[in-house]
Formats: sequence, structure tokens, C-alpha cells
Amino acid sequence: MADSTGAYLRNHMPTSQKRTVVLSVLVFLALLAYFGFRRQTSPRPIGRAEFESVLLQQRAIDHIVVRDGSTALIYLTAPACRDPEVFRLAGRKLPLDSLPGPHFQLGIASADDFSRQLDWAEEKFGYTLPLKVEYVRATGMGWDMLLFLLPIALLAVFYLRVLRKSGPGDASGGMNPFSFGRSNARLQERDGRSSVSFADVAGLDEAKAEVKEVVDFLRAPDAYTRLGAKIPKGVIIVGPPGTGKTLLVKAVAGEAGVPFFSISGSEFVEMFVGVGASRVRDLFRRAKEKAPCIVFIDEIDAVGRARGKGALFTGANDERESTLNQLLTEMDGFGTNSGVIVLAATNRADMLDPALLRPGRFDRHIYLELPGLSERVEIFRVHMRPLLLDTDVDPSLLAAQTPGFSGADIANICNEAALIAARGKHECIGRQDFLDAVDRIVAGLERRSRILSDKEKRIVATHEAGHAVASWLLPMVDPLLKVSVIPRGKTLGAAWYLPEERQLHTATEMRQRLSAQLAGRAAEELVFGEASSGALDDLEKVTRDAYLMVSVYGFDERIGPVSFYDSTGQRDAGFQKPYSEETARLIDEQVRRIVEQSHAVAKELLTTHRSQLDTLADLLMHREVVYREDIETVLGKR
Repeated sequence: MADSTGAYLRNHMPTSQKRTVVLSVLVFLALLAYFGFRRQTSPRPIGRAEFESVLLQQRAIDHIVVRDGSTALIYLTAPACRDPEVFRLAGRKLPLDSLPGPHFQLGIASADDFSRQLDWAEEKFGYTLPLKVEYVRATGMGWDMLLFLLPIALLAVFYLRVLRKSGPGDASGGMNPFSFGRSNARLQERDGRSSVSFADVAGLDEAKAEVKEVVDFLRAPDAYTRLGAKIPKGVIIVGPPGTGKTLLVKAVAGEAGVPFFSISGSEFVEMFVGVGASRVRDLFRRAKEKAPCIVFIDEIDAVGRARGKGALFTGANDERESTLNQLLTEMDGFGTNSGVIVLAATNRADMLDPALLRPGRFDRHIYLELPGLSERVEIFRVHMRPLLLDTDVDPSLLAAQTPGFSGADIANICNEAALIAARGKHECIGRQDFLDAVDRIVAGLERRSRILSDKEKRIVATHEAGHAVASWLLPMVDPLLKVSVIPRGKTLGAAWYLPEERQLHTATEMRQRLSAQLAGRAAEELVFGEASSGALDDLEKVTRDAYLMVSVYGFDERIGPVSFYDSTGQRDAGFQKPYSEETARLIDEQVRRIVEQSHAVAKELLTTHRSQLDTLADLLMHREVVYREDIETVLGKR
């Protein structure tokens, strides 16, 4: 165990940490040895009664040294050192042979008084041999003082070593206790600025135009100030995960040419009271010294959550709220804050405090959405630049097959395609490598090792054929691309669709989508007389969409055109609902009714086209993957 621990420390611990650990161990051992030695060698104080009744009466004293007329240091004879009564008096369970002495010390009033005490004891106990008494004046006060200060000096050296480990504003998470209140924001200046430029950001034209204006103002402020314009104090970027918020800010850091501070919202909040507010003050103090500059706070929802939210559990005066109050004051308070522009990013804007979002603090709100078709083409081209591609790779085709994908998803596709090509020993990355990468990200890794029995494979084929037939025959459902019964990830089969990029959805369209999602379960009931557990994912999606239709979109006749959706995020739905128990019961009933009607439509549709359902299921059993052309052969033109 010790060998493995030592090997881990040697291989994984940085050199500075190794030195700190070694120094800590050495200091601990030195203090342990010093105090242990002092405890063993220091003479035990003894009273006058014990001195007379035990040591003098039993003739245990060899000689005495009187130091400075105030302390008598007593040395014992060799036989007395082995006397159990004597070494019990010394507070030891073992003989005193190992101690060089003195073994005891006795406080005295003066040398003359001690001399008279010895004479009286000699007469009382009948000493025939006078004790050897030596009177000395102490000359080792400096050495004693040195021994006293040695442990303090060792502790001071160790403490200073720890303090030097992390300097002010160190972002490495050092152990300096005085740096708790200092901001650990990373500063990028001209030499170490980001290498990302606006040319590396694709598909965010409107957002780039917004932040470019901030960069242009920092580069040439006269063009704006001569007309009386003021630079926005803050810009907050809001969008779903993976849409390029941080990438856009990196481009600003690379293009602005001014000092750039970056920090995460969670780095402000600590368990110690007042640390977060102190770090906010220190950050803006450093930023004002470097003005004009940019301060970027990533995931600002960690510190900017609405005040009073969850106060029942956390209390109204917690550390996070005091940090937010300080941030509000620094961004727009009585103090001057000119030349410092704050950029922030979050995907939870509904959780932020309204006072943080108002003009004067964050003057501009930039909302990023999932990229459209043309934007995905540009993103594919950006991420394909460093790749070695075959001539048959078409970014437009790939963009058409990845609706709803974010920029991070597309970057992942390009990387997965390169890995697949390298695994297959290809000379370059081809079209099929990209298609396999899309399949892997959408449905998971292909698992040929998961062997299905013939009965299970027939159930999966029938289920997927039901989805294919219903989605092909219902006109408002997204067009089908291919169907597979090869297990991928957690699924035993999957159907790939090519969603149309619509901004609006009607009630009829959503009902047809529910029928297509329930068609797999309906096909199992129609062919085998009962459904299997494989429809769990379909039922989950259907239930969620049905509740959206009834309680959010106002698509139900009995509930009416009302919506219980809270876009502000201020209401905690876990503790209060904006409707009564009777309305909640009615919502449940209408959701169940919509689901049952959609299931009946799917079952009726499959009953009418039972022969095509069986044909497509047989084709899936034989080929395992059926493409759009094969479905068109079985079901005709869509």
C-alpha cells in the first residue's frame, strides 16, 4: 500500500506539491522528536515533602546542583534509578537508567535555606556521608531560549512556504489563506490573447454584428463618442448549450486587442461569508486598473440567480445573494466604472435576477438559437478545414441530415467521422464516415454483440415498420429517411426522420405526430395481440407532447385557450400550481383522451394497410436496414 501511494505521488503530483508534502512531513517529525526529547529529558518538579520522605530518607540522591540559588537539580544514584517507587514518583513506568539526569528539580528560596534543610535532614535521617552539593550560576539562558524558539521558527518557515505557494490572484487554487477574498480571474493581454477570431465563428451573423460593435468601439471610440454615443456597459449572451456562446466570447477576446478577464460564476461563491463579494470588488478593481478592458463571466446564473428564490431553504441573506448585490453595485452604482465592459453567458436566463438584466447593467441581450440549414453548412465548412476529406463529402447534404443540431454537435460529428475513418484505415474521410458519425451521435454506437432471438427481432421489426408506415401515410409527419433493427446504444431499433425546420406547429400536426409515435405499439398489438416494453421511449415522448398541447399551447377544447406556462421562471412549480385540483384532474383526463384517440388513429391506419406493414417488417428482418427508396417501393409515393 505504501509503495503504491509513493508511486502515485511521484507520478501524479507536481514538483511544488511534492516539496510542500516533504517539508510538512519533516516539520512534523522534527517537532515530534523535539517535544518527545524534552518530555523525556526534562526533570520532573518535586515538592519538599516528597524530596524529604522519598529521596532523602531512601538515600536515593547521588548529588545536587543548585542553579542560581533558586532551583535544585537532583541526580539519583544508579540503584535508585531502578527503584519502582522512585520512577513512579517521576511519572514513568520504566526505570530511569536511560536518562542522564537531572531526574528531579526542586524549587528553593535561597542557597542558605537549602543548606539548612539538608543539615536538618541529615540529622533526622542519619546521613553518615554528606551529600555532594554544587552551586552554579546558569550560563545557558541563550541556549534555552534558542530551544524554546526553535519550534516557533520551524512553524514560521513552514507557514511562509505555504503562503509563497500561491501569490495574489493566483488562479491555480493555491493554499494561501489571504487570497480567499481575491479574484482568481484569468487575465489575457496582447501576448497571451485568444487565437480565435470572428472568421472561426460560423452561423452567428446577427450575434457577431452585435459584439463586433463593442470591439469596434474599443478600437476606435472617437467614431461613436463624437455623436454622443456611449458604449454598452454589459452584454449578456443567452442560448441553448452548444450554440457557440463561449466561442463567440473567445473571438471577442482575440479581436478586441484590450485586456480580457475571464471567470466562471461559480468561482465567486465560497463557503466562507463575504468571500464572494470581496472577489467581485477585487475583480472590478483590477479591471479598472487595466481599463479599457473586457470582463467575461461564464455561467453567470451560478451567482446571478433571482434573489428570494428558494429563500424558504437557504434564507434571504445567504452568501450568494450578498455576492449578487455586490455585482449589481459594481456594474451600476455610485462608483465610476468607465472603460470596463462586462460580457456574460448563460443558458438559464429565466433564473436571473431582473435587476441584473435591466439596461444600465446589461444593455444588450443577444439570443442564440440552434442553427438553421444555411448556418449548419457554414459550421460544417469551418470544422472541416483541418480534415483530410474525400471528394464526395458535401457539407450541404450533411447539413440537411442534421436538423436541430448545435454547433457543438456538428464539431462532434466531424471529429467522430475522422475517428471512424482512422479506425477503418481509410486514406481520407469519406461521405459514409460522416453518415456513420451522424448515426452514432443520434442513436448511439452500433452494438452487433447484442444478439436478439428471432421472436424479439420480429417484434422490433414490426414495431419499427409500424412507425415507418404511419409516418409515411400521415402527411404532416416529418419525412422518413431510413429504418433499422440493429441495436444502437440503449435502443433495439430506430427510425431516422428528416424534420422540416418549422417555426410554428398546429394542433392537427401535433396529433398526427402523436399517432406516428404510437404506431409502433399499435403494430405490436395488431400483429401479436399485445404490446411489449419496447415502446417506453415512445410513451414518454407522447405523454410529454400531450401535456404541452393541453396545458401550454391551448389546443384542448375543454381546457380552452389558456396556458399555464411560466416564461419568467419566477414561479416554483414544485410548490404552487397556477390552477386548482379540479383543473389538474381535467388536464389529466384530456391528456389521456388525446393519447387514446391518437392510438386509435394509428391502429386503424395500420389495419387498413396490414399487407404493407407485414411486407416492410419482412424486409427489415431480411436486410436489417431499409432506406427511403425501399419504403417508397412498398408504400408508393408519399
